Amino acid sequence: MSTLLLHHHSYLEHLTPLGHPERPDRIRAIDRILENERFQPLAREQAPLGTMEDIARAHPMTYVDALHNMAPEEGLVRLDTDTTMSPGTWEAALRAVGGACLAVDEVVEKKVSNAFSASRPPGHHAERTRAMGFCFFNNAAIAARHAQAVHGLDRVAIVDFDVHHGNGTQDIFWNDPSVMYCSTHQMPLYPGSGAANETGEADNIVNVPLAAGDDGAVFQEAVETAILPRLEDFAPDLIVISAGFDAHARDPLGALNLVEADFAWATRALMDVANRTADGRVVSVLEGGYDLEGLARSVAAHVMTLMTG
Repeated sequence: MSTLLLHHHSYLEHLTPLGHPERPDRIRAIDRILENERFQPLAREQAPLGTMEDIARAHPMTYVDALHNMAPEEGLVRLDTDTTMSPGTWEAALRAVGGACLAVDEVVEKKVSNAFSASRPPGHHAERTRAMGFCFFNNAAIAARHAQAVHGLDRVAIVDFDVHHGNGTQDIFWNDPSVMYCSTHQMPLYPGSGAANETGEADNIVNVPLAAGDDGAVFQEAVETAILPRLEDFAPDLIVISAGFDAHARDPLGALNLVEADFAWATRALMDVANRTADGRVVSVLEGGYDLEGLARSVAAHVMTLMTG
């Protein structure tokens, strides 16, 4: 079986102010590198629109309706200093949700080995009732809930190696023992959450803060000692990766010193756990990554590792 790539042209229509790091060029950089001949074996599908039912598993409809009502017909609307809606944002956000859910469907139904949803806007800062940090809907959280509600999976793990802590994912699953959230991230850094003592009401949150300047050796040791054993004990039926690549040494929004090989290593380590506990089921959704070269090279390493099966 092949690796599935989910994408859609609407991701280019979510516009942000000039100079904003979360820009359409991120998708263009990913598209260019994944057109390389070595990625021709990928199965490629267009991301469908996510449904209100999908979204409502992680966000109350009062929040969804309020967000929809803010979507402009022209120009830009700022939700906060970082988070902006344009006329194309609503469709892009819905297709980011739909791509994550379709990825789960095809992986669980064994149509593909694993999947990567190359979507924007990202999702892991979106709390149950709050858009922030470039994020509107929490795609990884919605994917986890979809796996449980639609496919009957009992336990889902979300592993996040973005340089920023996924406060939204933590918020959504804080008291849910059926979902484990594991995160490596730089601290202190936006959004300020993610201390090691933030463990959730069900001890289902694993935060592993890293310090500015930490490199791949520190990152790999942290994953090996603090995250992989917890994942093995949890024995998830599916692993969802919040795949942020802004921990790359080139990235302007963080100060970690990871390189492409570190993301490939982490991908393989998570695939190995999934092979032992989850029948190999891995779904990855794009989060951050704001240096275009670092992002493209890191996505290439991540996807190539997924393709190795």
